[in-house]
Amino acid sequence: MNRSFDIIVIGGGHAGVEAALAAARLKKSVLMLCLDLGTVANMPCNPSIGGTAKGHLVREIDALGGQMGLTADKALLQIKTLNSAKGPAVYSLRGQEDKALYHRLMLEELEKTPLLTVEGKEAVEVLSQGGRAVGVVTADGERIGAEAVIIATGVYLNSRIITGEEVVDSGPSGFRGAKSLTASLEKLGLPMRRFKTGTPARIYRDSIDFDKMQIQLGEDADRFSFMSSHALFKEEPCYLTYTTPETHRIIEENISRSPLYNGTISGVGPRYCPSIETKVMTFRDKQRHQVFVEPEGLGSDEMYIQGMSTSLPRDVQEKMYRTIPGLENCRFAKYGYAIEYDCLDPLSLRPTLESKAVEGLFSAGQFNGSSGYEEAAAQGLIAGINAARKLSGEEGLVLGREQAYIGVLIDDLVLKGTGEPYRMMTSRAEHRIMLRQDNADMRLTPIGREIGLVSDERYARYRQKKENIDKVLALKDKTVERARAEELLSRLGEDIPARTPTLGELCRRPLVTGRDIAPLVGFEEDLEAVDAAVIELKYEGYLKKEFAAVKEQNRLEARKIPRDFDYNAVRAMRIEARQKLSAIRPENLGQASRVSGVSPADIEVLIVALRNFPQ
Repeated sequence: MNRSFDIIVIGGGHAGVEAALAAARLKKSVLMLCLDLGTVANMPCNPSIGGTAKGHLVREIDALGGQMGLTADKALLQIKTLNSAKGPAVYSLRGQEDKALYHRLMLEELEKTPLLTVEGKEAVEVLSQGGRAVGVVTADGERIGAEAVIIATGVYLNSRIITGEEVVDSGPSGFRGAKSLTASLEKLGLPMRRFKTGTPARIYRDSIDFDKMQIQLGEDADRFSFMSSHALFKEEPCYLTYTTPETHRIIEENISRSPLYNGTISGVGPRYCPSIETKVMTFRDKQRHQVFVEPEGLGSDEMYIQGMSTSLPRDVQEKMYRTIPGLENCRFAKYGYAIEYDCLDPLSLRPTLESKAVEGLFSAGQFNGSSGYEEAAAQGLIAGINAARKLSGEEGLVLGREQAYIGVLIDDLVLKGTGEPYRMMTSRAEHRIMLRQDNADMRLTPIGREIGLVSDERYARYRQKKENIDKVLALKDKTVERARAEELLSRLGEDIPARTPTLGELCRRPLVTGRDIAPLVGFEEDLEAVDAAVIELKYEGYLKKEFAAVKEQNRLEARKIPRDFDYNAVRAMRIEARQKLSAIRPENLGQASRVSGVSPADIEVLIVALRNFPQ
């Protein structure tokens, strides 16, 4: 080896950044390799962080000591809370970001982090010895040693950009792709597959008639990081417009030229972020589709056309976009395109994100079959933590489905797998009432502290907030002053009860918020804590049921399954279940119960079979 590090991270996207920062902050020497320093924390698709369920992930990354939330808050152009008309369990922050500033701030964070080296080099081979990763080889022939390797290559492996009939071997945003690494990984026994994603055109700001669109402003919402101040920033508006019947006609007439429909694209695309071609052809009875026009940055002349992802030829894109109100005279800065890339079947991973085939080889992000910056960053954080803990001889961090959306994300990938780019949604979390974005710090900051990523300042703030929440909850059975309760309920249009309500009863009223309760409990200086306490009281009855369900699930999680357990010897179990369990090798009964194709009856048989094996 020419030189060596404790850990090498391959890739500098959102997964690679969090992995490298986490491992270095845990006192490991880290080398992060990326094809170009311009790819670091790049946003090749939408210039935003957060969204439904994704905002939860960012809050959880932050609570554990990750970086995404802190940097996102410093690069904000606009922020709002999605699903605010629904219950607090599904409130999700979404922020428009200055993508160039986000990249620059994240690169600065990497460069100033002790023990972390960032280099613009291509990794072409992962070296292994005795079934364990021992380093990498770069394109210039350098052999670099490491005790662990983390693959976070995003969409760059064997990537090709497709726009109509034009197919170019390239990565996103004009960066080059990586041509050699896939063969090395397949040689190591990693099962690879082909996925696809896409992006819309970027239009020059001065060619858009915003007067024909509906302005979309942000809100005075929270910030992503629990450590960020509520500082003001220069807000940039977004705009809403719609496709027209003429847009749809042009797409239908040219659908044979679409790479998605003529066989040019073989990779599987994301179900929940379809191209405009797919939306038009699938929902033929729909007269129009929403189109959001979003700024790429304060210093950028480009606007991102959300909802118009396409790989149609350039001439068709020009005709199609110009049928949309406000875009009649638009000029193209970049055309939309699809991108195909190689990625891993995540069923080949352990819940720690370590490969089952190669010890010390971890992976994260879109390489694992997920989509989205937030899903990538969450996996990167866990991979970085677990690579560092493995080298320290410590047990890996595996978050449960009842602990975090991050736990749901990774559990779904490694136990259920995915046949398409995986996207996090609130509906995937069965315990979402417990997993709110407001309580991410209460759930995960103690874990981050124990691991070693949470600073003294962050932990002190957590303890103060917890203390204030507990003080409010302690008052739940106290009767509120009658006059003040009546004034509040009258103002909100709520019925006034004959009996003076307790604080808990008042909090359970649907329209009552923490801002309403703060003056009644004397905690106006810590509205965040009061909000969290009020939400806890609103969901109190439901939470008791959730905790009971979690307790039963934890009973299954506690029963370990030996790694060499012979499922084929359990003849009372169905053949499909034996095959699935033999391939995935779940670590406990809880994981076994979530494997696709394994029924409750199979689990009962497995419980009986395991009685002959000591714990």
